[in-house]
Order: sequence, then C-alpha cells, then structure tokens
Amino acid sequence: MSIELYTWNTPNGRKISVALEEMGLPYNVHAVNISKNEQFAPDFLKISPNNRIPAIIDPEGPGGAPISVFESGAILIYLGQKTGKFYPTDPRAQVPVLEWLMWQMGGFGPMPGQVHHFLQVESPQDQRYGLERYSKETARLYGVLDRRLAEHEFVADTISIADFAILGWAWRHERHKTDLAAFRNVKRWYEAIMDRPAVKRGFEVALS
Repeated sequence: MSIELYTWNTPNGRKISVALEEMGLPYNVHAVNISKNEQFAPDFLKISPNNRIPAIIDPEGPGGAPISVFESGAILIYLGQKTGKFYPTDPRAQVPVLEWLMWQMGGFGPMPGQVHHFLQVESPQDQRYGLERYSKETARLYGVLDRRLAEHEFVADTISIADFAILGWAWRHERHKTDLAAFRNVKRWYEAIMDRPAVKRGFEVALS
C-alpha cells in the first residue's frame, strides 16, 4: 500500500518526496494549496494539528495499523526507521544524523525562510532591517555547513535523512540570494546529491 503524502511545492515538501523516492516507497501526492489556506481544512487538521505541510498517512504503520505523522523532521525519522534506509541503527552513528537534522529544522530553514519573507515586504525600511538580519544569519549557516562538508562527504559521513532535510532548503539558494560558488564544499555536495536519479525524481514529481 502507498504512503499518502499531503504537501505543497515547498522546501519541506521536497524533503519528503526526495526521501520517499530514495527509499523506494510508493506514495500518492495530495496537494494542499497553502496559498488558498487549504492547510486549515478540518480534515487536514486531523493529521497535522499545527496546520503545516507536509504530513503523511502510512496505511501500514507499526503493528500493521494506519498512522499519521506531521512535521518534516519527524516524517524523515519515521520513514528512516520504517525502511532501515538513510537512518543508521547504531546509536553512535545516529547522533550526527540527528544533530544535522535538528540543525536544519532549527536554523537552516527558519532563517532562509525569513529572507524569502522579507524579499516580498514592500516597505524599504522594513525590508532593509529584515534582510540584513536574516541574510547575515543565513550566510553564517551556509558557512557552518561548508566547514562540515570540507571534512565529510555528507553531513553524517554517509548519506542520510539529514542530507535530504538540508537539501530541501539548499534547493532554494537562488531565492534567498545565496551564491553556492562562495561555499565550494556545499556546492560540491549539492551537485552530487542533485545528480542522484531518485533525488531527480523527487524534485520532478508534481506537488502542486
């Protein structure tokens, strides 16, 4: 049976489509048009109490019973545990995967997302402050990632759900005015992952 994916064409949505393709899991896409506030529909609220995409329903969850999961980080961990792919079973090896997944969830997502927001603000005065603050922090985060990737092929040595999470936002680097040429290790990592056939399929699938 297929995973039911409720999402839209956003960085967080792309994390999950890429992971599903890489893990070889069949899935059906249900577009939730956030520009029309469809995320506030009562039926969606039942599976995503925070009214955010993405969310999934796995008809064959633990014990064979259906289960819903919301929050992209939680979905990635769930899928990694379900398939045994891209999420190590060794507790020591899990640590860097979780560290870099949480790094993405807490910073490399919220900060570039604020850049996306302030680029659309009409007031030059309001835009100036927001862009200065969040562009600076976004650049700092790219620097953190670049230093990590200078010594590691992937953020947790072998490719993992943490890479998929970070990739979703690195995919929007042009939108948040970041030139990957300034971060050569990130550029190398980004191009290598984007060249994977399953990742290509994850970005090609229609989410909206």
